[in-house]
Amino acid sequence: MEIRAYSELYLDTAPNILGHMFDFAINEVGLEANEFANRFVVSPISKEFEKGNPTYVAGKTGPEIAKLVLTGSGYSKSFPDEVMYIDRSPEYWAGWSLAYYQWLRNYHFMHILKAAPFSKILEMYPIYHEMDINQFVDRLDDILKAFYPQTPLRRYREIVGLSQRELSSISGVPLRQIQLFEQRQRDIRKAQSITVLMLSKALGCSMEDLM
Repeated sequence: MEIRAYSELYLDTAPNILGHMFDFAINEVGLEANEFANRFVVSPISKEFEKGNPTYVAGKTGPEIAKLVLTGSGYSKSFPDEVMYIDRSPEYWAGWSLAYYQWLRNYHFMHILKAAPFSKILEMYPIYHEMDINQFVDRLDDILKAFYPQTPLRRYREIVGLSQRELSSISGVPLRQIQLFEQRQRDIRKAQSITVLMLSKALGCSMEDLM
């Protein structure tokens, strides 16, 4: 079981929109890459985008969303005209790739960008922009694993103060399976839905939180 952030039907539009959003904010408005990314992740719009709200993943252009993010975060200067270029900028590629990764892994944007700031993703452009997107995904997976050495399962287990054995007893999930999840020897995203559901109920969190 691998839970995507939203329907694959929006995969043609959502990454394209986010790519144009970052391109407009950075190259047209003139904001520094991480400054705009930080404004985006704390905005309500990023939360709506994460869960696939059609208004944002299909119904607006990237520049329109950039303007909403900026005005909502106190930006008061006038905006330049919207310009859509045929050639894709590094900022567009980074935004597109970020959106794809968020959809694929179903992580919060803040979770991703805390480990890999937007400027770091931009630095990946020369090497990765002509590669298959899965190469980028693998690299970002490695970055996040290094930044977050604990799995979400272990983190939530420790928050509620349970040992692995206690969690096994409460949830009904075998102890060895919990150990393999926490050691990253087994991918919880590929576990049966019922297994993740039992763990999430025992820990008082959502299934998505454990992905």
